[in-house]
Amino acid sequence: MLKYAGTDIVFQEFPDEVTLAINLTRCPNNCPGCHSSYLKEDAGRILDDAELLSLIANYRGEITCVGLMGGDGDPQGVMHLMDTVRLTYGDTLRTGWYSGRDELPAGFNPAVFDYVKLGAYMEACGPLSSPATNQRMYRVTEGKLRDITPRFWKK
Repeated sequence: MLKYAGTDIVFQEFPDEVTLAINLTRCPNNCPGCHSSYLKEDAGRILDDAELLSLIANYRGEITCVGLMGGDGDPQGVMHLMDTVRLTYGDTLRTGWYSGRDELPAGFNPAVFDYVKLGAYMEACGPLSSPATNQRMYRVTEGKLRDITPRFWKK
């Protein structure tokens, strides 16, 4: 079961997208230096298909992407919700997932995503905008992950 504690409209988490970012709670990762440590709590509202589609409807026409920020405790639930977005909106609304995992879980289908960010936050390595980051951002094309992390580096 997935829960969330708020949403934001964001512009830099996924390149060239206006994203409805949904902040998922119950994060199991405990990354030192996490800027959203409150997301470790078992708090917020249940995020099921109906709730997700309702959130999207509030911003339809204003957003180009839906991003689930977290959800590492229930990756199958994340995949299910993004599959729901794909079935409902087809290619008209892109999908993304920010995960603290180092790799995709077994049995995970990346084809329901347009973007996947992998990697725990390590303060010494910095965020995606740092060339020293351990995190990777992938564009999913035909079910394959293509690393686009350098697009985030400050020039």
